[in-house]
Amino acid sequence: MKISHIEHIGIAVKSIESAKEYYEQILGLKCYAIEEVHDQKVKTAFFKVGDTKIELLEATSEDSTIAKFIDKKGEGIHHIAFASNDLNNVLPELEAKGINLIDKTTRRGAEGLDIAFLHPKSTFGVLTELCENGKE
Repeated sequence: MKISHIEHIGIAVKSIESAKEYYEQILGLKCYAIEEVHDQKVKTAFFKVGDTKIELLEATSEDSTIAKFIDKKGEGIHHIAFASNDLNNVLPELEAKGINLIDKTTRRGAEGLDIAFLHPKSTFGVLTELCENGKE
């Protein structure tokens, strides 16, 4: 597997509108996209910081993983995402090396990326997302 860069850092928030004010008015960043990913029951907002993005995640349903995360741990960093390539071949290799996969195959995420998550029990407590540009 080849990691090219940190694609984004995902931050769970109760309200994108409230959190967006902090990122825009205090930090001076600009939200460039808001998108709902229906199958993940999440609304996202993106901010660019250099070559890395901040992704705010707001639950759109009480049974979403983001709602459960906030109920258990409160708002805050949810995951780190790395840009990679050839995920459909990388995932079986990671599993063979003992990594517990949340996603055994890629699925479509925000911004049209193909994504897959690695379980934090295999990644030293950090929920890890791998992202690949599905348009290539």
